[in-house]
Amino acid sequence: MNIGYLLFNSALKYPDRIAIISEGRRISYKLFNLRANKVAQAMKGCGLKKGDRVAIMFFNTYQFVEVYFAAAKIGAVATPVNYRFVGEEIEYIINHSEARFFFFGAELCETIAGIQKELKTVDKFIGVDTGKFDLAYNYEEFLSSGKPDEPQEKINENDPCQIMYTSGTTGKPKGAVITHGNLFWNLMNTIQGRDHRTGEVSVIINPLFHTAALNNHFTVQVALGGTSILVRRFDPELVLKLIEEERANVISGSPTIFDLLLQHPRFDTFDIQSITKCTSGASALPQKTKEKLIDAFPNSHGVYDLYGCTEASPTITTLKANNSLKKHGSVGLPVPFLHAKVVDEAGEPLALNEVGELVCRGPNVMQGYFKDSDATKEAIKDGWLYTGDLAKMDEEGYFYIVDRKKDVIVSGGENIYPREIEEVLLRHPAIADIAVVGVPHVTWGETVKAFVVLKDGKALSEQEIIEFCKAHLASYKKPTVVEILSEIPKNPSGKVLKRLLRKKDESKFRI
Repeated sequence: MNIGYLLFNSALKYPDRIAIISEGRRISYKLFNLRANKVAQAMKGCGLKKGDRVAIMFFNTYQFVEVYFAAAKIGAVATPVNYRFVGEEIEYIINHSEARFFFFGAELCETIAGIQKELKTVDKFIGVDTGKFDLAYNYEEFLSSGKPDEPQEKINENDPCQIMYTSGTTGKPKGAVITHGNLFWNLMNTIQGRDHRTGEVSVIINPLFHTAALNNHFTVQVALGGTSILVRRFDPELVLKLIEEERANVISGSPTIFDLLLQHPRFDTFDIQSITKCTSGASALPQKTKEKLIDAFPNSHGVYDLYGCTEASPTITTLKANNSLKKHGSVGLPVPFLHAKVVDEAGEPLALNEVGELVCRGPNVMQGYFKDSDATKEAIKDGWLYTGDLAKMDEEGYFYIVDRKKDVIVSGGENIYPREIEEVLLRHPAIADIAVVGVPHVTWGETVKAFVVLKDGKALSEQEIIEFCKAHLASYKKPTVVEILSEIPKNPSGKVLKRLLRKKDESKFRI
């Protein structure tokens, strides 16, 4: 069995049921499966083989999921790319993954045209409305060249299905290799952990290049014959309108998304009583926001709070809706088919309520990092995935995330990795030293602050530093606050003391 089977099975059971609402189109399961088959057969006809990587770079559209399920059906490995990335970030992921086919949306044509010659492994570029850029096959023409027959590729649960890139403390993104088996176990964990049922209507807001949106929010609906409303790009009024018009009953998002929805000036004018399930992830959901959500969506009877990471496909724990207000600050219990614990630096289990690193073991844990055995050995030890997050467990087995061992900044649901920004800034000829941390932000949860030491005799403005980052990184990663220092505080071994920087008059950073 493979992930592509989920779509085939739902198309048999519910051929006329609407699978996707996207771009003004309503696509039935029968049509979704047929179009995915045609993309799959077209790729095979152009020489794509089992195990080859297929890069996917779309906003939340039906094309994204068609290509994803097409790749799954023939054993190709889907490699989603963040549509916010700039040229050199895209170039790194495409070349590192050795992607042979690259599918992308119309808005991205110009960016991809600018780096096309650097993408050495790509045999075929397939774009939507490529227009004047004569670099790609047209998506609909490419799809039409394939037969509608169901592919018959032999795929087992140990075969890779995805490479999901996630940056780490070393700066460069790492590709988590997630198998078909990992995804099936994650699916079972998520369905049970969030009490999903057949035929739900779900609003998919988070970007599909993230594991949560693709593997939880969307794939759950495909498996259970539900309807997915793909929100191309988040707009609070559009989401509220879609809930009202489509009578959606599931909404999932990050704390930032929910805050922006609740703050919409016309929130109370929309009929959103159809929502019966509300799920949150990406970062800790503040209790105040949780209480507002329960009031706003009274028929949801609480909020499902999830914790996970890309390397776990992604679900690790779930706090069910009925415990929303009983377990303040908790991310819940481990999902059914997974074991989690809190350990010390030596990997030994800690006593209840003691803080250490959260580790987990189960069939949803990734195969490893693509072409990076050292990073794999560091992340997975004796079968246990070391999450890098500091946590504690209470007397009832509920987990609480205390801090991030890795210095990840979570801004608006996006993970931002300081080392990546630091490496970019150190390329500037006027910068001698740099440290990047997250500071509180009332809307986005956190924002990026850069502490900069300039070379002798050099001068740079805050805006010049921000613009330099913007030229080399996705806009959401750039610092929004810059402070010039004479030196960066470090311990005797030379390690930057970021805790001192975070504490440095922290209140003034609440932008």
